[in-house]
Amino acid sequence: MRVIIDCDPGNGIPGANIDDGLALALAIAAPQISLEMITTVAGNTPVEVGYAVAKDLAKRLDVPIPVYCGASRALREDPLPWREKLDHGVEHFGLRQLWEDVPTPQASRHAKPIAPEAIGELICHNPGEITLIATGPLTNVAIALQLYPQLIHAVKMIVIMGGVFNVPGYMKDTNFGLDPEAAHAVLTSGAPVTLVPMDVTTKTQMLHADLDRLASAENVLGRYLEQTIRPWITYSMRTRNLPGCWIHDVLTVAWLLDSSLATTTEDFLDVSLEGLTRGMTCRYGRNTLRLDVGIPEPKGVMIEILQSVDNQKLLSLIEHYIHRYHV
Repeated sequence: MRVIIDCDPGNGIPGANIDDGLALALAIAAPQISLEMITTVAGNTPVEVGYAVAKDLAKRLDVPIPVYCGASRALREDPLPWREKLDHGVEHFGLRQLWEDVPTPQASRHAKPIAPEAIGELICHNPGEITLIATGPLTNVAIALQLYPQLIHAVKMIVIMGGVFNVPGYMKDTNFGLDPEAAHAVLTSGAPVTLVPMDVTTKTQMLHADLDRLASAENVLGRYLEQTIRPWITYSMRTRNLPGCWIHDVLTVAWLLDSSLATTTEDFLDVSLEGLTRGMTCRYGRNTLRLDVGIPEPKGVMIEILQSVDNQKLLSLIEHYIHRYHV
């Protein structure tokens, strides 16, 4: 299975989520997956920080996976309120000390933002062979679709972690909220899409005890995950009142490895671009609406949506591949 992962990783960055890094680790560890490219986008971390995290992981594992820097901001959305929220939460909660023993990857400001071109060229030169996994805002993917319209038919599948329908406290999620125009463009493009929304990823959970089992692998990947995930679990427990942490993004890779992990449904999707609901994910297939007055005809194609997940099976799958990883 040939894969590109477009992401916004934060492993080793104080206050930044680690789920992209866990997804990358699983893709690298699973022999069924050929991870052919990693691209980064501004989201969970600024784009140059995510680029540094991805480069650091590839260097630590000594794997020759090309890493490309992408969009530093959304197509239209003002990035400043998002960066204030995402980059300074650790100071707001006074928990930076959780990362005091974790080396921080050094950001690079010299990488050219060529990720959309790299994505488009690899997919279009290999029609029907490349699955694109997107675990951050969809800016790079939307730009790639603009530059390479044939990508819609050339890509094997686009698996997206993003969107939220009915999770208490969430009108929108970070990935779609940070760039609604990009999410709208991708979801209505007609490309074959599978969505992994927060409704299912908030049913995942990794505890310190689960991380202990990963760390017992005693290989470089297990040590990397233990070092970078440990503070995030504690941070999540203290700031979100969870028993551990959600592991949103890794479900995209895990589902490709074992589709029995989750149940699915289908519907037409879009993202609101105006007013209070800007960034909100909308389901609007004619067969699922009780009232369709004033609702436009669906655009694009029906999208597969993950609905539920077996968390213990997910954790076992991750542990299986991390324990069997060797360089």
